[in-house]
Amino acid sequence: MSAGHSEAGVVERAFAAALYAGDDTALDTGASLLAADPAADAELARRGEEFLRRAWQRGWQPADVVRLVRRDLDEHHVRLVAGLITAEVRAYRQLPPRWAAQVAGLGDTDWRADRFSYATAVLELYRLLARLPAIEPVGPAPGGAPPHAAPAHGEPRMLGRIRALLAKAEATGFPEEAEALTAKAQELMARYSLDEAALAARTHSPEEPGALRIGVEAPYETARAILLDAVASANRCRAVWNEAFGFSTVVGFEPDLEVVELLYTSLLVQGTGAMTKAEAEQRAAGRKRTKTFRQSFLLAYAHRLGDRLASTSERVTAGEPSLLPVLAARDVAVTDRADRMFPETTTTRVRGATDEAGWHHGTAAADRARTDHGGAPGRGRGRLPG
Repeated sequence: MSAGHSEAGVVERAFAAALYAGDDTALDTGASLLAADPAADAELARRGEEFLRRAWQRGWQPADVVRLVRRDLDEHHVRLVAGLITAEVRAYRQLPPRWAAQVAGLGDTDWRADRFSYATAVLELYRLLARLPAIEPVGPAPGGAPPHAAPAHGEPRMLGRIRALLAKAEATGFPEEAEALTAKAQELMARYSLDEAALAARTHSPEEPGALRIGVEAPYETARAILLDAVASANRCRAVWNEAFGFSTVVGFEPDLEVVELLYTSLLVQGTGAMTKAEAEQRAAGRKRTKTFRQSFLLAYAHRLGDRLASTSERVTAGEPSLLPVLAARDVAVTDRADRMFPETTTTRVRGATDEAGWHHGTAAADRARTDHGGAPGRGRGRLPG
């Protein structure tokens, strides 16, 4: 038997013992086999890259895999999978859009341990990877069909302005300034969307709606999902929450997807900061606040911002009546794409807020982050796709 066959045999025996069994005894048996044979390390790494390629083919992307590993395993597993992803993607001449940024943000890949501990961790990681189900793809996998158009280098000037405004809103310690900055950013987002729609109509662009996944993680994931849904709806997108795997899939045209990701991330930062400050004020006043305060705060924050974002979008759109047919056609295209991707979505009943102080503080925080320049609030946007 050749050396290569011997190494593969060790890995196969370790996998047979541990990979598809859930008990610690089987895991120890597999780890002992691997720890005793350093020559099998290269084959073990190769098999890990195979698991990743299967994950890509099943619709997963690097950020999705890392998010799940971080939730279900430990930090050293995150480092292991980051190193594995970094090695695997070297095989591709060009990564799909958004993949390069995900790979660049993987973080530290170094983890040192004795051979048995290392083999145990690798088997635990591979056991998770081997059980990943197929999910709805949001873009081509590496090595598959190329996207319709190559991604442009850099970003439009308008997105740069929006990004800068939101960064200032997150950094300022003055609520009124954050409100004005965020309001201006949302108005620019709405105008950017209109400009892109008008350009696509003039040039008869073949562009179709795309999709991206955004992490929606515990704690308070329901409130976070509602906030993302509000941001998506106000920017002509649809968001579908996958609670089991901790993400929402946002469907829309590419310019709108970009601003949804920017705004949601910024509002989450602003909301978390406001919640922390409100809790400190409650404690200083001698009132102990609990998880129900934070949950109620974030639910109120999400619901109130849904009204504000919708109002701003509607006001800006009303100023361009000639684009209404174009926008209506794009809305239909987005809905059709979302329905084809998720033909069996359900609506989740959200548990009501139970802390009155948390609700009032959350509403006030949303008012400070409002994006409608004080205009009349729009209709509520409390829909939560499931």
